[in-house]
Amino acid sequence: MKEKILAGRASAAQGCEPLTVLPSAGSPAQAVLAKLQQRAAADVKLSDGPSLLSGAVYMPAVGEHRSLLDAAHSLFSLTNPLHADVFPSVRQMEAEVVAMTAGLLGGGPGGANPNVCGAMTSGGTESILSAVKASRDFVAARRGITQPEMIIGVSAHAAYWKAAEYFKIKLHVVPVGRDFRLHASSVRRRLNRNTVLVVASAPGFPHGLVDDVKGIAQLAARAGICCHVDACLGGFVLPFVRQLGGRVPPFDFSVRGVTSMSVDTHKFGMAHKGTSVVLYASPQLRARQYTRVTEWSGGLYISPGIAGSRPGALIASAWASLLHLGADGLRSATREIMAARDTLVSGIVTQVPELEVIGEPDMGVVAFRAAAPAAAAAPTRGSAAPPVNVYVLGDWLTERGWHLNALQAPPALHFCFTAMNARAAPALVAALRAGVDALLADPGAAAAAAKSGSAPVYGMSNVSPDRGMVGEFLVAYQDVMLMP
Repeated sequence: MKEKILAGRASAAQGCEPLTVLPSAGSPAQAVLAKLQQRAAADVKLSDGPSLLSGAVYMPAVGEHRSLLDAAHSLFSLTNPLHADVFPSVRQMEAEVVAMTAGLLGGGPGGANPNVCGAMTSGGTESILSAVKASRDFVAARRGITQPEMIIGVSAHAAYWKAAEYFKIKLHVVPVGRDFRLHASSVRRRLNRNTVLVVASAPGFPHGLVDDVKGIAQLAARAGICCHVDACLGGFVLPFVRQLGGRVPPFDFSVRGVTSMSVDTHKFGMAHKGTSVVLYASPQLRARQYTRVTEWSGGLYISPGIAGSRPGALIASAWASLLHLGADGLRSATREIMAARDTLVSGIVTQVPELEVIGEPDMGVVAFRAAAPAAAAAPTRGSAAPPVNVYVLGDWLTERGWHLNALQAPPALHFCFTAMNARAAPALVAALRAGVDALLADPGAAAAAAKSGSAPVYGMSNVSPDRGMVGEFLVAYQDVMLMP
């Protein structure tokens, strides 16, 4: 298994000799830079044109904004907020990024909850881990719980499985509704005396749909437990969708019962990769995220989260991004992203009936799957077309430069629109139409393609009852990715 994965990985590193031993002598800076440029040549090319990449890169690859962030990173490259007395600048910038983010989401002066506070982390996963840990400790201490449990929807981010494993929390994964949103009724059935946390997504990564945050948070409030809203994707988009007149379900600290939120500055805040914000409804809850050590021979120690030392340069870049864009810039980007969403949704409905959009996307994440054969019948054929294997379609698109995300349960693909790729929406509709036509025109080739690329992997994952076997495949894959 590892040999097959390794063979596929090698093609991305052609011409780059693996380094496994520290060189005895250093290399001139220009020689090292040349090697870096050689390594970069293997990556997907990013330019000022519309990207064909779903999500992943959320800010323009070239231009004034990128240059500003690079300059901010360089200016603060030696700083570390752990040493607040040495680098008060990044301490102040972190506090200001948190305050600006809270102000968008029902916190801050004039907000529904002026007590909202938080901290910056290395990304959405750390924000989620921090919120889960804080919620566990806060509720467990108040209610004497020794075997904590939490409830999530099946569409919640994989980081919650990680948090449950790290923090020894029993995880209840409940199904979403027919609309692919998590509803309070499903959560209610799993509540018990050991529940410390319920989770809602705004939106969920797979389908771009906001869960029933209001109903779920009300359950939490009545039960005296915590409710975390995962807005890593939506935190810097949904407030502006609402300002632009779009329909957005209640999802932030204006909702009674919401106790924490995660929001990624490195996604739609358009900052350098490596920053997120975790917000709490009160300082008392945030304090449960801290690590404090009073008996260490190295002195008194406290850190706000999992990390000790943190790169102040990334805090500075997030701060610079929010100041450079402002509310007007974020609103403008949201307008473009939502227009792209509408183009793709209407394009699938009117031009690619062999596919169907999953739910009614609340922002620029559009998921689609194979339509039922009757719905996919093309007018010119007069009879139902066979269902399209979306994983084969995804591989067909990848061969032509597109990079979509493969989903499972049900089999689907999604595309996440960003400032980098919003202008590619019409081209994506055309590519989907061409891809479906190619697969339907040659069923034999489509069947063969289902046995190569990523299609058989996801196909196996969807039908195999042996999740342990699927997990072992993932372990083998990760082992290979960590090999030189």
